[in-house]
Amino acid sequence: MTSVVPITSPDLQGAEVSWFAALCADDYRQLGVPDGTLRSSWSHCSTIVKQAEQHGFRNVLCPSSYQVGQDTLSFVAGCAPITDRINLLAAIRCGEMQPIMLARTVATLDHMLEGRLTLNVISSDFPGEKADSEHRYQRSREVVEILKQAWTQDHINYQGEVYQFSDVSTEPAKPYQTGGPLLYFGGYSPSALELCGQHCDVYLMWPETETQLAERMQAVNSVAERYNRTLDYGLRVHMIVRETEAEAREYADYLVAKLDDDQGEAIRKRALDATSLGVARQSAARDSADDAGYTEPNLWTGVGRARSGCGAALVGSADQILEKLARYRKMGMRSFILSGYPHLEEADYVGKLVIPELETCSLPHAYGRVPANTPATPLGLGERR
Repeated sequence: MTSVVPITSPDLQGAEVSWFAALCADDYRQLGVPDGTLRSSWSHCSTIVKQAEQHGFRNVLCPSSYQVGQDTLSFVAGCAPITDRINLLAAIRCGEMQPIMLARTVATLDHMLEGRLTLNVISSDFPGEKADSEHRYQRSREVVEILKQAWTQDHINYQGEVYQFSDVSTEPAKPYQTGGPLLYFGGYSPSALELCGQHCDVYLMWPETETQLAERMQAVNSVAERYNRTLDYGLRVHMIVRETEAEAREYADYLVAKLDDDQGEAIRKRALDATSLGVARQSAARDSADDAGYTEPNLWTGVGRARSGCGAALVGSADQILEKLARYRKMGMRSFILSGYPHLEEADYVGKLVIPELETCSLPHAYGRVPANTPATPLGLGERR
């Protein structure tokens, strides 16, 4: 089976297998039942990152949302001295920070992590804001284009609809990585696909049927082709893996056993992306599922009853999960961002049953972005002026 569309890394033997830091009040033993021991504190969430690194995950998504929990960039900075191998995928909500100052912040984090920083480009509304979709994606496009100037040029000169800058030195914003961190992106609207196809490196999808995922890949590739570009593709999905399928399905049932539908709806609505097209597609997947919540073998939509965004899980034995990941990889996916409830315990299951059977990689290293030695940047070994 060849990939669904041309991809940037067709010869890459491994995949970047990542975990999830539940920064935004998103850790439960049973969905909808708050547990104070799983609160989105520094202590709990940093332990998730350290455990993911110990199990051999190669990256960890640090999400962004205006909910009780950790600020993303502050959290990533705190993770720098307590990790030494795992990458950090920091969600940046474009426009929250003046883009040149964001470029400096990114450069700081990239040097602190010595090239282990990756970025997830987010275009959701700000707290208290309801902006037109096209405006949000135009704002994001301008932020990304300014970041790329900061990473690759000596000066920023930019005249956009939202931002205008003339002859701003990029010295304070030079990153550790050559060309800057990789840009991961997820979105479903035409404006989203246009931004991703033009500027981003990895297109992330939420779980749907394999046919629907293939259609997603084809849609964004058609945009990338107009810019003479290819992308790599990734899947953000929850996991319930056990020794047997029966055990996994039993745990899935336990996870939602105490979930009240009204409470689940309230949890979904508090997210800033609750009205997005992608979230609507996850809702449609739940509606099309069978009585047990499955849309295709081993893909269970029950998680989405109490979660905006990624709303389905791979449920099964280790062999079933590995076979499913292999199918995704043959489609052209090179990044898997996994999670599970509770995040520490499920990381143990995935770390023991799945990770040892996979060939994994770090995409920034595979792309040649990370220099072998400290670079000659102002924050590295460059001349101090």
